[in-house]
Amino acid sequence: MMILSANTQWVLLSTMMLGMAAGVVGCFAYWKRQSLMSDALSHAALPGVVAGFAVLGTKSLPFMLGGAALSALLGALFIQWIRTSSRVKEDAAMGIVLSVFFGLGIMLLTLANRLPGGQQSGLDSFIFGQSASMVRQDVYTMLGVTLLVLIVTLVAWKEWKLFLFDPQFGGGLGLSGRVMNLLYMVLLVLVIVIGIQAAGVILMAALLIMPGVSARYWTHSYGGMIGLAALFGGASGAVGTLVSASGNGWPTGPFIVLTASVLFVISLTLGTSKGLLVMLLQHRAQRAALTKQHTHPAHETVERGG
Repeated sequence: MMILSANTQWVLLSTMMLGMAAGVVGCFAYWKRQSLMSDALSHAALPGVVAGFAVLGTKSLPFMLGGAALSALLGALFIQWIRTSSRVKEDAAMGIVLSVFFGLGIMLLTLANRLPGGQQSGLDSFIFGQSASMVRQDVYTMLGVTLLVLIVTLVAWKEWKLFLFDPQFGGGLGLSGRVMNLLYMVLLVLVIVIGIQAAGVILMAALLIMPGVSARYWTHSYGGMIGLAALFGGASGAVGTLVSASGNGWPTGPFIVLTASVLFVISLTLGTSKGLLVMLLQHRAQRAALTKQHTHPAHETVERGG
């Protein structure tokens, strides 16, 4: 039996909370058909992290994460501006912002590493994540954000359904699409910001996308999908952390994403709602029914002719 150190237990709880929050918010992005938005904003957070370090000249995690939040929100505003002021489609706008902001972040990272103390700042860990560096305060932060996501989801349960599935009807009832979109964007940025320390700006998008997509293969229900996505996200965080803790120096973020990938493959294959196996069985049953339908009249004709 593997005995976990106190720090590993904190990391385990942190990644589990992060996975749950990412699963819920990822469902919103999936229903809005903006799964690429999470990828774009994750990459857009990198310049803010480096800028936060450069301004103070020392590593201050709250200041750096604050910079990441501002940078990600700026990326979201740029996506919206490109979409409304040009003929560029939304997915193309996301790709542009993703590439430009991430390129800017890498450039700033190179410059920051040349500053005094830059090599010891640990800025590189924000690209792929470094869960081992998390402490108890990070657990409290992730727990707080997870609770905030769950509370906002439950309190505005009907409003989210209208906003995601029938915004025109919701607007007729007085629901502000602009306010709901802002709330959605704030939740998305919050989850990204608290998650980049654990999963990194590159892998954080996978944790936002895969739990929701996996849950879709098991249910058509709005509530069921949110619940399953939170379960899959939390399980990915917990299992990935346990696997990485069993090795020496194994990175946590990649194992979390690999666990989420395994759950996705299982869901894709065995999911009771549009899983490949279920679809195959349904297709065979339909073919058998059609064959029986076509052969049955022929038997009747033979019997009558006899």
